[in-house]
Amino acid sequence: MPFKTADLCDDHSDHLQIAEPGRLRHFGGKPRFFGPIATVQAPEDNSHVRRRLEEPGDGRVLVVDGGASRRCALLGDVLGDLAVKNGWAGLVINGHVRDSVDLATLDLGVLALGTYPVKSVKRGFGQNDIPVAFAGVLFEVGHVLYADEDGLIVSETTLELPA
Repeated sequence: MPFKTADLCDDHSDHLQIAEPGRLRHFGGKPRFFGPIATVQAPEDNSHVRRRLEEPGDGRVLVVDGGASRRCALLGDVLGDLAVKNGWAGLVINGHVRDSVDLATLDLGVLALGTYPVKSVKRGFGQNDIPVAFAGVLFEVGHVLYADEDGLIVSETTLELPA
């Protein structure tokens, strides 16, 4: 469904959280995406990210709090392919990605801080489905995330999209 975050802000700004501008950049092939939020806290370890992306996404958006680490990437082409295969709408990562050229070809929304070529460790660190906060937004499971070229917003409920 087509939507613009600017229009959603015009119609629903009293009920939205709006991410701080300039922090997150688009890396996926789908710059406009939305869906219910699932969360992972992943401090320099993408083990939980992989486990979540192995689940059916059902159009959800996985929000990954990597603590804004600059020491590794939490998503690359292999996990991006897995996300598409399992029906995830997108990922929003408070951290970095790698394989950015390949991610840009996927039918997947990906927002992250930047790129870094080093993969993460795999020690099983992290937590699923807990509230995470970054970019001035508190991301909670079940809330709905909308992202496009103009920004990222979160609503407690699904918003009525223009026809």
